[in-house]
Amino acid sequence: MNILYLTISEINDTDSRGIYTDLLRELARRGHNLYIASAAQRRTGERTRLIDGGPNCSILKVRILNITKCNVIEKGVAMLTLARKYSAAISKAWPDVRFDLILYATPPITLNDVIVSEKKRTGARTYLMLKDIFPQNAVDLGYFSARSLFYRMFRRKEKRLYRISDRIGCMSPANVSYLLAHNPELAPAKVELCPNAVELTPRPEITAAERAAMLAAIGVPADKVLSIYGGNLGKPQGVDFLLQTIESNERRADSFFLIVGCGTEYPRLSRWFQTRRPNNAALLHSLPKDDFDRLLACADIGLIFLDPRFTIPNYPSRLLGCLECGMPVIAATDRVCDMGDIAEANAFGMKCLSGDIEEFDRKIGQLIASPELRRSMGDNARRFLELNYTVDRVADTILDIKNNTNTTL
Repeated sequence: MNILYLTISEINDTDSRGIYTDLLRELARRGHNLYIASAAQRRTGERTRLIDGGPNCSILKVRILNITKCNVIEKGVAMLTLARKYSAAISKAWPDVRFDLILYATPPITLNDVIVSEKKRTGARTYLMLKDIFPQNAVDLGYFSARSLFYRMFRRKEKRLYRISDRIGCMSPANVSYLLAHNPELAPAKVELCPNAVELTPRPEITAAERAAMLAAIGVPADKVLSIYGGNLGKPQGVDFLLQTIESNERRADSFFLIVGCGTEYPRLSRWFQTRRPNNAALLHSLPKDDFDRLLACADIGLIFLDPRFTIPNYPSRLLGCLECGMPVIAATDRVCDMGDIAEANAFGMKCLSGDIEEFDRKIGQLIASPELRRSMGDNARRFLELNYTVDRVADTILDIKNNTNTTL
């Protein structure tokens, strides 16, 4: 098949590890021809151009205005002109290519017109990998009201996105249930489970000497149970509760928290660490993925945080790194997220409500006190990954779309 993958992220190759690049490599390995349309923001200085993405893979870098780290006016103009720039670039780069499948992940609302035009031109089937439920997630975090013009406008675009997608893959069972409950016009057969997944590699092995050296280099004690959080540090992560857990952890003599990441709340966290100077926690700015993966393999417990205000069931992809390393997790989330339920049902982690510090302390205390429990849950974590969250399984799910007919536009 000829597969068009649309993204507003910047992709320069498919060699790096990640939930999307891992999937793209798997599709290319199966002999499908991949055509990747990716953003090149103005600040990079790149022009619209084609680059070689490896076997069976062509990458189109589409020059657009800046959409990150810029003022609201430039971002607004960039989003308004995005679809036109993508359509023009795709038509020029691949005028004779007949796409069989158009693949995209949220948030692609601004690319709706591209999806529609290419679907009409080529008759391709369309598959949405639903990673964010927008605009409700913005309402939950207080960015705007459900009665606002912004909400009504984006909600119409969201519903159109669902309508033009032949299949919608959701990250978890709770995602499937939520989508169908809040969009009753969707046929249940159109919505399916398509979780975040990785290319399976051997379980990382770090010797005791390597671990001690790596931790010493960043000032982390090697003789304490190490809990790690890695990823975005923004409002969705519920930083208030993260800070509360760090403060509570100061009472322990055998536990250390390491926070690695960046985002809108990083400056706030940095100021907090500079003021409080905790003895049992450290904050690092985001690291290159290979470096972070090696650091992750040194940890004993994975931490996942979500803002308690969410009414949509998120499923953070950072869970995958913990499962890869065979590490138990503690998921401190809202009431509708099912990650903690899945972790406890499959004995690879524990859950608590974000904001319930007593429950968090009790559960992490159980893991800190018992190396045997950590080892058992870690083995279960790796096994669960191997059985459920691998790109070969996700590729099978997506490619099954060829057995289904197109939706109407």
